[in-house]
Amino acid sequence: MNEIYLGEIVNTHGIKGELRIISNFKYKKEVFKKGFHLYVGKSREDLIINSYRVHKNYDMVTFEGLNDINEVLIYKGEPVYINREDINVDGYLLEDLIGMEVYSKNKKIGKVIEIINNRAHELLVVFDNNKKHLIPFVDEFVECVDIDNKKINIILIEGLINED
Repeated sequence: MNEIYLGEIVNTHGIKGELRIISNFKYKKEVFKKGFHLYVGKSREDLIINSYRVHKNYDMVTFEGLNDINEVLIYKGEPVYINREDINVDGYLLEDLIGMEVYSKNKKIGKVIEIINNRAHELLVVFDNNKKHLIPFVDEFVECVDIDNKKINIILIEGLINED
């Protein structure tokens, strides 16, 4: 399974087994629907969505066969994942960039290890030679994303990467 982190179950809601998930995932409409499989916790327990609704900034779900608060309390605080193969979107997901090599004019900068959302835009966390670089994922700095070759070309300006 090629898993993608979706969010975290932060609490229960009511007594009928509904759970609150906090998620920043961009394609929620593709995921949060009846019959979709979510993988919960360290063991990646396969749970199927029975119902979904939005409440404030939470994604509220119930799972098939779990209809009581006592049955879902064990999931509180657990991470939630999806299988990348279960979602079909045009182009690529930001999560697809993790593990890609980053280059500037054929010089390797490092490998993407994480993506951070700082509300203005995403930041690629690029790691190489015990150094972390934060590169804004915006058109001014990202020249090309080559999904097939797992390569990202950036436009390097002075001060963009840590060269100490």
